[in-house]
Amino acid sequence: MREYKKLWWSLIGVLVVAFGVLGWMGKEVYNQAPPIPAQVVSADGRVIMTEEQILDGQVAWQSAGGMTVGSILGHGAYQAPDWTADWLHRELTAWLDLAAKDQFGLGYQQLDADRQAVLERHLKAEYRKNTYDAASGAVTLSNRRIQAIEQTAAYYDKLFGDDPALRESRVHFAMKEATLPSPEARARLANFFFWTAWAASTDRPDSTATYTNNWPHEPLIDNVPTPENIIWSILSVIILIAGVGLLVWTWAFTRKEEEETPAPARDPIAQMALTPSQRALGKYLFLVVALFVTQIFIGGFTAHYTVEGQTFYGINVSEWLPYSLVRTWHIQAALFWIATGFLAAGLFLAPILNGGKDPKYQKLGVDILFWALILVVVGSFTGNFAAIAHLLPQNLNFWLGHQGYEYVELGRLWQIGKFLGIVFWLVLMLRGIIPALRQKGDKNLLALFSASVVCIGLFYGAGLAYGERTHITIMEYWRWWVVHLWVEGFFEVFATAALAFIFSTMGLVSKRSATTASLASAILFMLGGTPGTMHHLYFSGTTTPIMAIGAAFSALEVVPLVVLGYEAWENWRLKARAPWMENLRWPLKFFVCVAFWNMFGAGVFGFMVNPPVALYYIQGLNTTAVHAHAALFGVYGFLALGFTLFVLRYVRPTMQFNDSLMNTAFWCMNIGLVMMITLSLLPIGLMQFYASVSVGTWWARSETFMQQDIMQTLRWARTFGDVVFIVGGLGVMWQVVTALWGTRAAPAADGSLAAQRT
Repeated sequence: MREYKKLWWSLIGVLVVAFGVLGWMGKEVYNQAPPIPAQVVSADGRVIMTEEQILDGQVAWQSAGGMTVGSILGHGAYQAPDWTADWLHRELTAWLDLAAKDQFGLGYQQLDADRQAVLERHLKAEYRKNTYDAASGAVTLSNRRIQAIEQTAAYYDKLFGDDPALRESRVHFAMKEATLPSPEARARLANFFFWTAWAASTDRPDSTATYTNNWPHEPLIDNVPTPENIIWSILSVIILIAGVGLLVWTWAFTRKEEEETPAPARDPIAQMALTPSQRALGKYLFLVVALFVTQIFIGGFTAHYTVEGQTFYGINVSEWLPYSLVRTWHIQAALFWIATGFLAAGLFLAPILNGGKDPKYQKLGVDILFWALILVVVGSFTGNFAAIAHLLPQNLNFWLGHQGYEYVELGRLWQIGKFLGIVFWLVLMLRGIIPALRQKGDKNLLALFSASVVCIGLFYGAGLAYGERTHITIMEYWRWWVVHLWVEGFFEVFATAALAFIFSTMGLVSKRSATTASLASAILFMLGGTPGTMHHLYFSGTTTPIMAIGAAFSALEVVPLVVLGYEAWENWRLKARAPWMENLRWPLKFFVCVAFWNMFGAGVFGFMVNPPVALYYIQGLNTTAVHAHAALFGVYGFLALGFTLFVLRYVRPTMQFNDSLMNTAFWCMNIGLVMMITLSLLPIGLMQFYASVSVGTWWARSETFMQQDIMQTLRWARTFGDVVFIVGGLGVMWQVVTALWGTRAAPAADGSLAAQRT
């Protein structure tokens, strides 16, 4: 412990400060969230809507698929408009037209520039003024604005219903007919959309910025980046450069070259007899690749919807399998198979930690956890279908069907089941870890690995901190605890510690260097990643301090990624340390690939959307999808597949990787991912970026802009990348399936892994 004392104290200090900051920011989010008015009233006291009706609208939006049908405050799907930006622009133009007819007897577009400018000044004055009265909880609106709201609401009533006049728009937005069948629900939905636009256009008290820091970009009311936005964007770049420089200097002056210890003649892990619980992991590996292939086929289906809208090559499938449903399944399947890959890796290591033997009833626990996972997957997918098809009663939708929030779409009951499953996994892991911690010797690496296991087991519970009618700004705070902190934080530390433990157990690296590197990596990950969670909330109804902290710390998230090239090289060199490492060449290759995509997907594309001024213009555009695909699959997907292949190699000791098949699969997945990004997602995103800067956020997501011929061509072009990627995914699945149930190879006679395990 003495050798690592400084690193441990540094990590503890970082965690105390980082979570202290995160907790303070949570208090700020709760206290400063945009108010939901008790009543919205006219100047003469007529009640237009109430708080309950606004929250009813939020529930109605969730029941229709929520963030899988367009986006709110920039978060959600990208085919339909961002409803906040779209509602705001429609209401503003309706107000201008009403004002023009009242004052000049002409439509707004028929006026000359001078008279238009006069009306726009009045528009900005009315919309930016905060008429919320804290004492009564009422927002007072002019009669003209109420007329504009009613006109805008009528459009949404037709759009989310089945009005034939807007059928083409529904096709372009990939919305099914009668997305929200109930007229009352559509009326409440309009109330919710109005409230988000009100928060985006109304100045905070004693401020010249709106509740959403002037997002979305809307020149009609002077919604432009705030001075603080520009300042913290510049500072985030400076912090990034300073952090990179400090890391390189520290790494150069403190890094010690260690003498390579001779690698064992045989694989130490291969010398351990397989335990019953390890043999039982084959079904986990099959579940990983089965869900993986399901997810990528659904992904291709989802992408095709962005072209045809309601049909699949002319076949109308949207009534029962609409875009909102298949996109939900696409995201949830990814989270399930990636998590299962990590869980399988942990369960494989648990007996190794326990001296090569199973704790009592470990296999039973592994089997129970597997079937619990199956139940949650089937139950949540079925619930998603029933919710979006409106087969569930409204009061059960959130609990059994669809929560409406991206990445946590599964119904609350299934979310609780998933959490309990992860806690059960934690128990299974601790049964192997605790006895190992009691043994003599250096346990620092094991302690870090144990801490990451505990965090993975418990921090998913943050997703249970909000409810169906929780304020959306507060919900976003907790949702990103799951999506960012749980996944990008603790899973990252788990992966680092697990790989370090594996390589040190194999005798390929010294325990000292593995421990030092893992502790240093954990410090860097948690330093930027924990408070950096707030960079997702710049424009979700939070204040300037949230923006400042999010921008400053999230810039530090990129810092450790600059040395991943060296890490990849060091990992790849391990295959030359011992002849038996050739048996692990493909898992190792996937781990090296993770470093590459971490640098580009999380680093380059992540920082592309990170500074506040950048995200101001590109939040909710396809540039976000570039980062999501390159980081989620490129990093965590390849890592989960690497863990799957690693465990497969040991639980089926006589199998031999099909090099031709694996080479095709590996490169097809990488090339396919590059093609998706470069042929479609990134070009579309950059064109939207220009449209957002030059005209406004509403325009970049509008039907007119997105249905241009060039946009259609680019969306079709993604098909090529999808097909190549699917070929790679099928290759991995075939390798795993044939290894699990195919003809087993005879034991090798040259001392290779196959011979050692027989």
